[in-house]
Amino acid sequence: MAISAKDVKKLRDMTGSGMMDCKKALAEADGDFDKAIEVLRKRGEKVAAKRGDRDANEGAVIAKINDDKTYGVIIRLSSETDFVSKNEDFVSFANKVADIALANKPADLNALLALPMEGDLTIQDKVTEMVGKINEKINVTAYEQLSAPLVAEYIHSGNRAGVLVGLSASSDEAYAAGRSVAMQVAAMKPLALDKGDIDQATQDKEIDIAKELARQEGKPEAMLDKIAMGRLNKFFKENTLVNQMYVRDNKKSIKQFLNETEKGLAATGFKHITLV
Repeated sequence: MAISAKDVKKLRDMTGSGMMDCKKALAEADGDFDKAIEVLRKRGEKVAAKRGDRDANEGAVIAKINDDKTYGVIIRLSSETDFVSKNEDFVSFANKVADIALANKPADLNALLALPMEGDLTIQDKVTEMVGKINEKINVTAYEQLSAPLVAEYIHSGNRAGVLVGLSASSDEAYAAGRSVAMQVAAMKPLALDKGDIDQATQDKEIDIAKELARQEGKPEAMLDKIAMGRLNKFFKENTLVNQMYVRDNKKSIKQFLNETEKGLAATGFKHITLV
């Protein structure tokens, strides 16, 4: 099938691989982006992680928690240009949407958009009103919520990412540690909390890729399973929050850091929304 330059560029932006490599991978995968990424990885290409939180080009991400630090929300208000997203009124509107979400705890994004914002007007009505004024595509494109004995929040510079981290116990020390862990999430972008939260299909794909790479390296067939499991454990260490090495002290994992902060303190969950 014919592969367009636009699709090649899109795959390059997603993976960081070379243009020709991306074109060949798309051709081999019949234009399927997920399969093309797998093709690149099996060839040993260093592929940037493909995340579901890479939908919006510009906008503002807002994370907020309630007064007793047991519940938090994150919303993303998307725009086409940074000229709009950096506008004070745009960021103020995003904060108002987050405040409404925090107060009402809607079940999902559709429920959030249906909540009243001003008189008889819903959040979606007010977004549509803003679109008419600015003449640019604007919408609330993501919403997450988190409950825990303690929830810590973090907003990355310029409202480009928001994180919530849930912890098992509440104290001033635990909250400070939770903020540090939230910054870790923003920086290292873990896929899941712990090993058991990585779905089997993802694990099977990693094992398959690891075996193929080992074959290309000339490893004996009898050793492939052992090599693949070793690489799977490395994948877990790099991509699950509690097993990642703490960026401020790479001699300890996040799990160890939290336990040293307060004995028994543990991460119970996290949410992460970003623009890029």
